[in-house]
Amino acid sequence: MLAKDVVAVITGGASGLGEATARTLAAAGAKVAILDMNLDAAQAVAADIGGIAVQCNVADAASAEAAFAQVRSSLGLCGIAVNCAGIAPPGKIVGKEGPLPLSDFDRVIQVNLVGSFNILRLASNDMAQREPNADGERGVIINTASVAAYEGQIGQAAYAASKGGVVSMTLPAARELARHGIRVNTIAPGIFMTPMMAGLPEAVQESLAATVPFPPRLGKPEEYASLAAHIVANPMLNGEVIRLDAALRMAPR
Repeated sequence: MLAKDVVAVITGGASGLGEATARTLAAAGAKVAILDMNLDAAQAVAADIGGIAVQCNVADAASAEAAFAQVRSSLGLCGIAVNCAGIAPPGKIVGKEGPLPLSDFDRVIQVNLVGSFNILRLASNDMAQREPNADGERGVIINTASVAAYEGQIGQAAYAASKGGVVSMTLPAARELARHGIRVNTIAPGIFMTPMMAGLPEAVQESLAATVPFPPRLGKPEEYASLAAHIVANPMLNGEVIRLDAALRMAPR
């Protein structure tokens, strides 16, 4: 699918992987809508790329429905959706203060997994109403998982479970939405330089980078965005989970 003049909804688009993707798709001519909890940051990015910003809690049905209604009113039907919103709080199953609060586990599942499905269901409903291109294609959805879906570390039970769910729903979603001409793919990044990572001490960043085989560094958000743009452009990519990790395999801790 050509991104030019297509409405692209990017969740978590105010920073990190989402911001890089929003900028890349805008440069390709897409009409970008940035959905984020941080409206001020989203508006700053949107103003810079000629898009719009919408405050949205992806884990809340009413919030996401209202966001899509605003996007339709301002730009039209969504044709590209990229799920980058997510959280990754660490938490051991049994810690010094006892078992992990169930609410902590639930919050991660709600944002990362339920939130991804929430956007997927709304975006695909929009896409199904679009006119198909010559290939019969109406839309592209890209979810974000993590290598933790496969090699979750100690303290990542909730995060790994949420991302494992994103991985598992990719193929059935692609199969179901194929009749509408909608492709569904997932990117599973390794260790990337995101705002959360940037907040860690430099020594910790260097230690993490040293675990990456090649190139031996943290991934750049622009590299995630480049893959997302390629997925949009390549009609044969469907139902796939693509690791973007420089051959990294996570150790237990």
